[in-house]
Amino acid sequence: MTVMNRKNSNAFTTLSNAKTGEIITFGMYPQAEDGVDLTPIKWRVLQNSGSELFILSEYILDSKRYHRDLIDITWQDSDLRKWLNDEFYTTAFNDSEKRMIKTTHCGDNGENSPDTEDEVFLLSVSEVRELTDKFVENSFSIKRRAIGTEFAKTKKRDGCHLYVYDKTDKRNYLIENEKEYGCSWWWLRTQGNQPSRAFFVGPRSSVRSYGEVTLSRDGVRPALKMNLVL
Repeated sequence: MTVMNRKNSNAFTTLSNAKTGEIITFGMYPQAEDGVDLTPIKWRVLQNSGSELFILSEYILDSKRYHRDLIDITWQDSDLRKWLNDEFYTTAFNDSEKRMIKTTHCGDNGENSPDTEDEVFLLSVSEVRELTDKFVENSFSIKRRAIGTEFAKTKKRDGCHLYVYDKTDKRNYLIENEKEYGCSWWWLRTQGNQPSRAFFVGPRSSVRSYGEVTLSRDGVRPALKMNLVL
């Protein structure tokens, strides 16, 4: 496992050697049920170009609506994009970490949805299909299915709390540290089959297009790109 922490003076050297499928830690975010902790965030490496690292949070870190109102909405104008690039960005990263985060040009946001420039974002449909594993799951695979932190599962003041599969179909569970965990739904940034919907990933790795933007059950797996050359 490749690890970057806030006091590691050799961070760039360590990160530059990170391979696709490895896990790094970068930034901190509450993950315990009471939300008072700041726990290092685990990220799965999607790509390492030599000059930048494309990473996706290993766990669902929170549960949020894509947008507060059931209206036609694009990724550009969504509440979730604003939250990721404001509250989450401010909470999760210190100043030195923010300097490592690239502004990323995000396309594939949906029909008639403009491209955006984001520090933190969600994966698009094309990215999740190209870069995550639907069937192969081992210690170095980039799993499409995901489980949430205890903090993500906790009901928040806005009513959001992560849905966790708790029925009998074993295809909707992941085994971690010899324990079985129900998987959850998580948002993608691409607009869905109607302008008031967004794509999401289901507990069995399916990519679906019909998530109403006001759903309070779906999770957030942030993604970002890090500069390896400053």
